[in-house]
Amino acid sequence: MLAAILQLHRNPAFPDDPTHRARSSVRSRVTMAAGMLFTVFSILVCSEVRSEEASFEFQEDDVVAIFGNGLADRMQHAPWVETVLQSNLQGKNIRFRNMSFSGDIVNERPRNKGFTNDTEYLQHVSPSVVWIMFGYNESHGGPEKASAYEQELVKLVEKYRTLRKEAGVDARFVLFSPIAYENTGKPNLPDGKELNANLKAYTLATQRAAEASGATFVDLYTPTLKLYETTPEQLTLNGIHLNALGYRKLADVIAEQLTGEPSTNDENLPLVYETVEDKNWHWHNRYRATDGNDIWGSRSTLSFVDGQTNADVLVHELKMLDLMTSNRDPVIWAAAAGNSIKPDDSNVPSPVAVKTNVGGGSRSSSEAKEGSSDYLSPEESLEQINIPDGFELNIFASEEMFPDLANPVQLQVDSKGRLWAASWNSYPKWEPGDELKDSLMIFVDNDRDGVADERKIFAHVHNPLGFEFWGGGVLVTSGPDLLFLRDTDGDDKADVRFPILQGLGTSDTHHAANNLIYGPDGGIYWQSGIFLVHNHETPWKQNLSTGGSGMYRFDPRTFAITPVAANSPNPHGTSFDRWGYLYANDGTGGKSYQVRRKGNGFQMHSLLEKEFRPVPANEILSSAHFPQDMQQDFLVLNVIGFLGVRQYDLDRGDGGRREYGNVWGTPVQDLLNGEDRNFRPSDAIIGEDGALYVADWHNMIIGHMQHNIRDPSRDHKHGRILRLTVKDRPLQEPVAIADQPIEKLLENLKHPVDGVRHRTRIELSGRNSEAVINAAQAWAEDFDPNDEEEAHHLLEALWLHQQHNVTNEELLNKLLNSDVPHAAVAAKTVQHFWTKFDTKLASDFAAPPELHVVTYRPPRHLDRKYHGSYRRGSEIFQRESHCATCHQTSGEGNGVVYPPLVGSPWVTGSEERLIKLALHGMWGKMQVRGKIYDPSRGVPPMTAFRDLLNDDEMADVLTFVRNTWGNKASPIDSETVARVRTESSDRTTFWKPEDLAKLHPLEKELMSDEDLKQPEEINNLALEKELLNQSPDELAQIAWEEGNERRGKRLFYTSAASCFACHDPPGNAPRMGPDLTQLKKEMKPVDWVNSVLHPSQKIDKEFAQINVMTVEGKVVTGIRISEDDNEIILRNLAAPKPITIPRQSVDELIESKVSMMPAGLVRSLKNRQEFNDLLKYLISLKK
Repeated sequence: MLAAILQLHRNPAFPDDPTHRARSSVRSRVTMAAGMLFTVFSILVCSEVRSEEASFEFQEDDVVAIFGNGLADRMQHAPWVETVLQSNLQGKNIRFRNMSFSGDIVNERPRNKGFTNDTEYLQHVSPSVVWIMFGYNESHGGPEKASAYEQELVKLVEKYRTLRKEAGVDARFVLFSPIAYENTGKPNLPDGKELNANLKAYTLATQRAAEASGATFVDLYTPTLKLYETTPEQLTLNGIHLNALGYRKLADVIAEQLTGEPSTNDENLPLVYETVEDKNWHWHNRYRATDGNDIWGSRSTLSFVDGQTNADVLVHELKMLDLMTSNRDPVIWAAAAGNSIKPDDSNVPSPVAVKTNVGGGSRSSSEAKEGSSDYLSPEESLEQINIPDGFELNIFASEEMFPDLANPVQLQVDSKGRLWAASWNSYPKWEPGDELKDSLMIFVDNDRDGVADERKIFAHVHNPLGFEFWGGGVLVTSGPDLLFLRDTDGDDKADVRFPILQGLGTSDTHHAANNLIYGPDGGIYWQSGIFLVHNHETPWKQNLSTGGSGMYRFDPRTFAITPVAANSPNPHGTSFDRWGYLYANDGTGGKSYQVRRKGNGFQMHSLLEKEFRPVPANEILSSAHFPQDMQQDFLVLNVIGFLGVRQYDLDRGDGGRREYGNVWGTPVQDLLNGEDRNFRPSDAIIGEDGALYVADWHNMIIGHMQHNIRDPSRDHKHGRILRLTVKDRPLQEPVAIADQPIEKLLENLKHPVDGVRHRTRIELSGRNSEAVINAAQAWAEDFDPNDEEEAHHLLEALWLHQQHNVTNEELLNKLLNSDVPHAAVAAKTVQHFWTKFDTKLASDFAAPPELHVVTYRPPRHLDRKYHGSYRRGSEIFQRESHCATCHQTSGEGNGVVYPPLVGSPWVTGSEERLIKLALHGMWGKMQVRGKIYDPSRGVPPMTAFRDLLNDDEMADVLTFVRNTWGNKASPIDSETVARVRTESSDRTTFWKPEDLAKLHPLEKELMSDEDLKQPEEINNLALEKELLNQSPDELAQIAWEEGNERRGKRLFYTSAASCFACHDPPGNAPRMGPDLTQLKKEMKPVDWVNSVLHPSQKIDKEFAQINVMTVEGKVVTGIRISEDDNEIILRNLAAPKPITIPRQSVDELIESKVSMMPAGLVRSLKNRQEFNDLLKYLISLKK
């Protein structure tokens, strides 16, 4: 009978033959008399290892608190230990509460800010018995640190014992040794010899600690080592983490040592197991509550309607879960006695009622981001999505067709060509008492008409933010776990379910691990953002504990988890192209990157000029259905802004102007552009038919923190999947992949479409590695590395080696020496993995995202003792949002908005004058090299750097600007800066140029001829009067007929009107006006006339100037760019970086009715023709 049960768990596709079961079907498959064999086997093992020192007896109504690492954490998912003990102890009414975290060590337990600490949880649970289960992670420190571990255990017992005594409880303690390492004999895992020697030392240290602290000792090392030797089945996933069978056997080991006998009532075990699992689900959502940042962290105090905070709502839910957990203990006790009862939750209070803040209910409500409560039907919404000529868009699936489809967050295509979607119905998290509807869905288009005919639920998974196929199953994030799911009987429902990796950060589900993708190198990639604490256990090293925001790689063969490249603050979206080039987005910032080799790791490099934000996903367009000139283009999705999908052409380098493999993107067109404000494209993928499928999150609320987590306007009922095709072009032909022989699959790797090859690699990931590699080597033997097509076939063969962790130096060298540049670059990346990038031991990102930095050399005239200052100054000059942002790395400034630093007495003249303007900023009409810079024409103030740079930094950067680009002036010392700072410390406002020049007159000998001349200033009042006396319609008509678009564009960027300064600023300069090419609503010609002549008539909400009055009485002015992290963030021309104001500091917020765009800009135009030209250009922008 045991063999029959085990057979149900087997799957040769997964390298470690996992034996965990799916929650929904445990009871039905753990029946029969399996317990008899478990009992006999356990007695044979455990009777030999029971500790002589062990002295423990469970007492009636005991509460057991469990603290430990991954061994204890995973006991919640395969709850055999509690199941067997509850069965043995029926009538004693024991409660178990597990507070273990993967990666924890005895004296270091990383948690997010505000998380209830271990001592507070100890008292909250109020245990009479405390289990302590550490030692594995510590054992990587070697035997020499075992004594220190022993001392820490003793300290911990004494600490907890004292706390319980203070509460009037004389708690008993049980110290468990670590389990032994299982040598699986698999080449992807260590043999464990050294690790077992360490684990034995830490087992003895645990025993000594138990003796020293008067605790009971339970030896898990010795019996598990014997079990590995005597059990034919594998008992762990990876040598260190037990599978379901391993936990079943461990349950008898623990029961034998704590109760004197292994399982005694096997008939009821399936029912007990099911009830324990249900209790664990509720407790896990209490102790490991997701979105903790909104419960106890920085966003918990965000207040909304009537001052209600996230904490008010979510802390109440924790109390609900406490009661629901307790209500399930009697259900377990009844099951142990053979009775089946339902939990009674009548004592659980209802959730806290929340009022919506949508439409201005609180200050964080943003009309620009909010959609409409009047949801359009799928077809009505479709009519409001613009697509290019020659394309067609249809609804593939929607909530009207399948009512449980809501908030689709990622799409994938399986090896049978079916589209899958992760439906996140409960976003941001499950609410206690609700039915969990989050799921992985399979959509079947039986007649291939581009509309789904059938929807299947593969599995219900909480918070399925990302998923990918691998090894005959599916990997899906369900923080804090990465789950492995598999269908073993072909009914399209998951039968196998277990955490393949634990320790994913969950304090912000919005930022958590997302957009999973199987890379050509064999890794599973994802990105995750700020606020998260990850803590992973692997067979290779002590736990990886990190809070880094960026890209991660997990190898499901070696179980190694590796930080790849930093990316912040909220990265979303990962994709690979034909040659294996890797791309990523920062969702919040809207930046896109290429990930390239850097040192011993990887680094993000800018891929394109950011045009919008936020961006939840990206995709490489590779399809036999789409035109050739669109192949390998980069698609970026946007959910606030133009609401659509933008296409970029990627220049992958030509070996000259741009190195091969250094990719740069330029915009082509919008493939989708939505006018339905609830349209939120969240992911895109090319389907088996070659069409582009786009997930529509479809929600009036998109912000995670602008509204209460339980705001009733958060929609849980809408979700669509759209399908974009090209008219009059044949669809892509299907390619057989699932269950095909290896030889046929290798031929698939010649297919030109990326998705076909990707799905083929996934299919091969579930096949025997030796068979795959042998076949691949024979298949690739005769390919020519210098032929582009055949070089790619060789690259696929090389990637197969990498995917199955087999090195092949001969094949690598063939491609390293290939005449096909992109093949050689890809081979160098493989070489990088095999020689430099340590996927098993890396503990942090190799480098932050790339910054474009110019290297300046100190000029010959500068005294050598100032060279260090000069170099430091060049770095400061190029810091983000500092000097180079406006004045450019050339020092030439930009147009008539940002004045040049080259050849200006303001820079090379008086040291004191320059220090004063750098400390306090300057704003006013001024002349530099013959040009007038006038605030009335959009010229921003120069930043005051007094609070941004210290005396040394100020001296360094001013020395730099005075001696670069041909400038030649005395260096500046920090002492001089300090003196001037002190002398002018009472100044709190910008200098006016005329006031500063009066104190320190400009040196005529340093002035250029242009400066000495009186500039010809344009102040065309007559033109303004003429234009105001004509109707806007007439002005628009004449401009369209008589204007010149090309000249108008030049005026936009070069005229004294300085339009570009706000609407298309250079580099990283702050945008102070809307991007005129991306306006949400179509502008009529007359609208352009009114916006130029009467700018305050209609102000874009996103660029409305606001005044924030703080509780301290200060007034801060700027544009509200976001409300993030419990704060309001403003952009202000006077400051180089966004201004952050804590929400609790805000007293009043007043929106200005005057546009930041100054009136009278037409006075800076020379004549009517220039007006007509400029207006013609503006009207043409959206044509």
